[in-house]
Amino acid sequence: MKTPPALQPLIDDGVIDAVMRPLKSGKEAAVYVVRAGDEVRCAKVYKDMAQRSFQQRVQYQEGRKVRGSREARAIGKATKYGRKQQETAWKNTEVDALYQLRDAGVRVPEPYGYFHGVLVMELVVDAEGHSAPRLGEVDLTPDQAREYHRFLVQQVVRMLCVGLVHGDLSAYNVLVGPDGPVVIDFPQVVSAAGNNAARAMLLRDVNNLTAYLGAVAPELLDTWYGEEMWALYEAGELRPDTELTGVFVPDDTTPDLEGVRQAINDAREEALIRQQGREAAADAD
Repeated sequence: MKTPPALQPLIDDGVIDAVMRPLKSGKEAAVYVVRAGDEVRCAKVYKDMAQRSFQQRVQYQEGRKVRGSREARAIGKATKYGRKQQETAWKNTEVDALYQLRDAGVRVPEPYGYFHGVLVMELVVDAEGHSAPRLGEVDLTPDQAREYHRFLVQQVVRMLCVGLVHGDLSAYNVLVGPDGPVVIDFPQVVSAAGNNAARAMLLRDVNNLTAYLGAVAPELLDTWYGEEMWALYEAGELRPDTELTGVFVPDDTTPDLEGVRQAINDAREEALIRQQGREAAADAD
């Protein structure tokens, strides 16, 4: 196939030898199957996002560290330079998360490097060597659904133990390889300690998996793993090998802090949108 322009620098530098075929394309990125020597890998080419997408990302970016004070100020002011740095930081986040999660024992694609804005990583395949299907594309038995649920909850625990929440986990962000599920797509990963919406995102991640797999193994629908692991995390008692029960009794006396936090986040997002609108109008003048 014709080499996409974004991948030509990787061929020129000898990072990859050829582009074999496109694998998938979404709003955030296009993924290609590539050859590097005798190995077949995949290359994730990030797409530049429109202003609308930046506004949608506000809740994910809270608590993220920026590598320079100038960049942080520019992002805070939402200048043109700031939006460019925000775009760069969004792409770098997935790369950094992959290495961190791999080292923590989370089953993610093996990263091989980040070159010219392109992430080169392991191509997850099935038992026949074909590109692995998404979990949402696989027919499961009840026993498989229970086993995959147990394994994926363990992966979420390991992520949380290093302070990260996937933020967009579902049956379509999990691949099924010969050794079981592999978690993918981390550009929206959030800091568990630094993002006010982290708890809500964690519960959504776990509930997405539980709802999907619970359609095959209905007893999973009566579990509360997300709430249980977050309570242990807040108490400083969560460990990568913690044996969860799925049982959780909420404290009815606890005030609705989540509602307050969400209202604050909504106000911040609205303020940012208004500020960006004013700057756009000023640029037009």
